[in-house]
Amino acid sequence: MSESIRGDRGASTMAPNSEPLNRPADPAATSVGDLVGQIADDLSTLLHQEVALAKAEAKEEAKKAGKAAGLFGGAGLGGWIFAIFATVAAMAALDIAIPLWAAALIVAAIWAAVAGVLAMRGRDQMRQMRGLPETTNSLKEDAQWARHPTT
Repeated sequence: MSESIRGDRGASTMAPNSEPLNRPADPAATSVGDLVGQIADDLSTLLHQEVALAKAEAKEEAKKAGKAAGLFGGAGLGGWIFAIFATVAAMAALDIAIPLWAAALIVAAIWAAVAGVLAMRGRDQMRQMRGLPETTNSLKEDAQWARHPTT
């Protein structure tokens, strides 16, 4: 949980601008209306903090997804070039040209290897994506805190 985004859930509650809220020292002296207002302020602050955390986490995961998509795009390009060279090689082989088809087949095999490497790297990048674990954990903590605010 990021302390700069989340704030402290203890006795001193922090406002969105990170300044302590002015609360009376004796909760018994506080009116019900003030308590309801404080709860509304706390919920508002909490929601703003959760949204900020979710945005930051989603941005980080979107960067990983973009990189993986680029690698998959490279794999697609490599596969397309492989198909072109394989077609040229097949045409040359059918034409029974001597060394031309062998050269085209070797180039096509190299492009197939490049496409395979890019596809594996893209798959690895996708496996590294974690979703939004910090936001999920934070929301679970918030729910627990809301059920038992004094703990």
